[in-house]
Amino acid sequence: MDTLLKTHNKLEFLPQLHVFPEKASNVGSMKLRNPELRFCLHKSYKKRVRNGCVKATSSTLLELVPETKKENLEFDLPMCDPSKGLVVDLAVVGGGPAGLAVAQQVSKAGLSVCLIDPSPKLIWPNNYGVWVDEFEAMDLLDCLDTTWSGAVVYIDDKTKKDLGRPYGRVNRKQLKSKMLQKCLSNGVKFHQAKVVKVVHEESESLLICNDGVTIHAAVVLDATGFSRCLVQYDKPYNPGYQVAYGILAEVEEHPFDIDKMVFMDWRDSHLDNNLEVKERNRKIPTFLYAMPFSSGRIFLEETSLVARPGVPMEDIQERMVARLRHLGIKVKSIEEDERCVIPMGGPLPVLPQRVVGIGGTAGMVHPSTGYMVARTLAAAPIVANSIVQYLGSGRGLSGNELAAEVWKDLWPIQRRRQREFFCFGMDILLKLDLQATRRFFDAFFDLEPHYWHGFLSSRLFLPELIFFGLSLFSHASNTSRIEIMTKGTLPLVYMINNLVQDRE
Repeated sequence: MDTLLKTHNKLEFLPQLHVFPEKASNVGSMKLRNPELRFCLHKSYKKRVRNGCVKATSSTLLELVPETKKENLEFDLPMCDPSKGLVVDLAVVGGGPAGLAVAQQVSKAGLSVCLIDPSPKLIWPNNYGVWVDEFEAMDLLDCLDTTWSGAVVYIDDKTKKDLGRPYGRVNRKQLKSKMLQKCLSNGVKFHQAKVVKVVHEESESLLICNDGVTIHAAVVLDATGFSRCLVQYDKPYNPGYQVAYGILAEVEEHPFDIDKMVFMDWRDSHLDNNLEVKERNRKIPTFLYAMPFSSGRIFLEETSLVARPGVPMEDIQERMVARLRHLGIKVKSIEEDERCVIPMGGPLPVLPQRVVGIGGTAGMVHPSTGYMVARTLAAAPIVANSIVQYLGSGRGLSGNELAAEVWKDLWPIQRRRQREFFCFGMDILLKLDLQATRRFFDAFFDLEPHYWHGFLSSRLFLPELIFFGLSLFSHASNTSRIEIMTKGTLPLVYMINNLVQDRE
């Protein structure tokens, strides 16, 4: 979901790498090329049909995954000329949505911007799902390629929740094209390389790239995502992990309403014939997330909401294969797949520090849900306006002083307190088994829309979050209340302690 943001991430930073079957160097974009990484219950077998598609049983599903195809946009990007030795106002490291959003807005104010990325024209491989109202508020409705009138949640075989909140899938090509075009119109320059080191001086920073080029900048923005390339952390990093495996597939048929997307499907009857896997799912449950585009084309993703350590990818795939078989979904071909590992929670970076961050590198992932893309895009104007304000203030701020002001605007105390509450929610979710998770979401989606909308979209701040918690507790069953009290007491004490210690 980014709904529970689905991204391709590199995992160099993960402390629990032993739980994942992929190699740490290139997990994010890997497409199951190696036979030993493909999950098959039986000997693989493929059957050609008249239309040229490959049909397969569920056991050979992952044999249909295509080779990775990288697609670049047709843009002629103006490049930085470091030979002139000029100091740009802002160097943005990373060409994802967050980096481009800040670059376009800072450059619009007339400041010089250089965006550094190894592949600045590459279309993002991520599947982004968002609530339509979030993109409408940012005037980005034209960047949604499909919308659904609402979403559904299957709590179990007997309980289904209809969520009357429109949902959409982001058109990655359109969104990046729109943002790149605005950057070009505003005069942003580009450098195609990877930053390997940053050296800070009093009034500027030197970004040393892997091609030997050095870019000089007054402000450095790290928008590299979860790799945390430049932003520094000084506390032990032990987040929860959201792990998911998804496919965009052509299928013979599927059982879902094409007017509604499936936000969560917690049913587990597909595991009745495999008690070992069913027991694993009972302890650490996974759910199906599905976006049906037509009766024969659908995005399907099996997701572990949050666990520490993360659920192994092959376990996720095994559960997905069993679910599709049970639902009678016969995959004819796979357009693309994605393997997602999203760190959730954990400490914030050092506040303040010389390098400014945004997105995953700045701890902006929703600790309870994995949401980030809409929150990050909404935060981009805050970061951009802050940079513009302090660079043009004429106050003669040093590099450290200027960065400190920007960090203060990105993470004001109300946002830090909000995140602390979300981490409290994550700590409870980490302790819930399948039945407890079902009870939790049964109560969660019975709340007034203002509360569950606001919680998922990071619109509630501490006073309202307290009322949210009380409302959730009142809607919960007696069993769920006991679970929340017994499993949430220590996290609650920890949260209160952190709130008391965190001051302006």
